[in-house]
Amino acid sequence: MSNLMAAFHSSITKFVFVLNLLLSKPQRRHLLAFLHGIILCEGHVNISQIRRSTSHDRDLSCMTRFLQESPWCSKHVTNQRLSYLMETIRQTRATRGDTRPITFLSLDDTLCKKERSTVKMERLDFHYSHSEGKSVWSHSLVTAHVVTGDLSVAWDFRSYFRKEDCIERNIPFKSKNELAIELIEIYSSSPDEHIYVLIDSWYTSKKRIDACAQKGFHVIGAFRSNRMIAPFRMKIKASTFASTVLRPTDLCPVTVDGQTYKVYAYEGPLSNMENVRVFLSWEDKFDPKKPPFCLMCTDTSLDVVTVLRHYAVRWQIEVGYRYFKELLGFDQYQYLSHKGIERFWTIQFLAYTFLALEQAKEKRHSPSLALGDMVRRIRKDCLGQLILYAYEQGWAQKPLAEVLKNLRLYS
Repeated sequence: MSNLMAAFHSSITKFVFVLNLLLSKPQRRHLLAFLHGIILCEGHVNISQIRRSTSHDRDLSCMTRFLQESPWCSKHVTNQRLSYLMETIRQTRATRGDTRPITFLSLDDTLCKKERSTVKMERLDFHYSHSEGKSVWSHSLVTAHVVTGDLSVAWDFRSYFRKEDCIERNIPFKSKNELAIELIEIYSSSPDEHIYVLIDSWYTSKKRIDACAQKGFHVIGAFRSNRMIAPFRMKIKASTFASTVLRPTDLCPVTVDGQTYKVYAYEGPLSNMENVRVFLSWEDKFDPKKPPFCLMCTDTSLDVVTVLRHYAVRWQIEVGYRYFKELLGFDQYQYLSHKGIERFWTIQFLAYTFLALEQAKEKRHSPSLALGDMVRRIRKDCLGQLILYAYEQGWAQKPLAEVLKNLRLYS
């Protein structure tokens, strides 16, 4: 079975070797097994399924120890992955002659939910879920996602722990906003690069904007309609302004990618921010009884269409969460130690990076190709090669027991 799925195996192996990770040969084999398994597994992605999806014998206890005990540094793996990504991005831009590139850095948080009966897994806690409107038993992460050119890739993550848990463990507490600022501060940009940080209403604040300004980044962020705006230098809640002051003639119609909006815009103060572009918008038509979608932008040179188009890119981080959880099993881990869980997430980000780079290559020929399509294509190709292998072995009159053993369908 040495030639089975050779192209797929070699591309992942090449990807891992080019990262120049400080791993021993057995550690590298385990890492490759996890990457193969995560990408090829369909359905529930647990360690048994990952093992079954690889073409090499791996003892389950050895794979578990690799995550929870083996002496390797997940931070080094992440740093090498990000360095390789940045170099790849620079080379692609140089090849295309892109001298004024635009990069979108989106920030958000996500939950990995677990059953309430799961009590032995470390660092589980009740975290508020925006989608469910209540606190759920879960792990919480703040993540960054980068979109530039044809590349859309999950960038980095930080685990979030509630203040009470940090006090109990006598470790420093960092809020989600502080973790988001940390992800902004460590992002290494090129001098000629335009960076737009895209955030939802939970993360739009003066602290975040100041952190971005120190890096030379612009911010496009949503904000709640109860925030104080200052059109005509008159301080008023956005919701109150929209329902009592605005008139239909104050708004201009804007069409973005086929969708029409009614938009009111001004440049000036927003809460405790001195000078930004502020937009209040409604889909299709103005309705004073309906709260507006509120958006701000620190780059005052952008027109409303460009701002709305740029902010729409933030949706890529939400799509990334769906790919992580539905396709790659990001939240399906069953490890007890949080160290092992974070290492699993580190490998998940490696898998996502590999897939995103492969997707970017294919996009030159198939512009509409999504990352999910890329995963399904790989799985379909591998299944086809499995069938071809079984056919060739049958044609060569190999014993059925030997074929089944090679296919890991028989012990």
